[in-house]
Amino acid sequence: MIQDPISDMLIRIKNAIAAKHPRVDVPGSKMKLEIARILKEEGYINSYMTKGEGAKYSIRIFLRYDAKGNSSITELKRVSKPSRRVYVKASEIPKVLGGYGICILSTPKGVMTGKKARQENVGGELIAEIY
Repeated sequence: MIQDPISDMLIRIKNAIAAKHPRVDVPGSKMKLEIARILKEEGYINSYMTKGEGAKYSIRIFLRYDAKGNSSITELKRVSKPSRRVYVKASEIPKVLGGYGICILSTPKGVMTGKKARQENVGGELIAEIY
């Protein structure tokens, strides 16, 4: 049984990048779909799709590499964990790598990037940092 499904997703992506795999499959959930949507919008992955139906579906994530074989994702870091939740106000949302990276937040208005949360002046749980 997986204790932290979001952390499991991020680790699977990290391992697939380390092994230079073109894609990775992760067990599906609404939160993971939102994280995959944000990664696609921000240009960290090529695309994603759902595979299967019902409660046991999976998400196939197609990773992005440049011409030299380097991934567009350098680091994935889980910030808020089940053992230690991290909440931030709209004014306290961190700028990852001086604005070059993104942070993903779960807010009352849905899952969004730190930049969008700052624009909408809403805080929430800091899920992950990606650069």
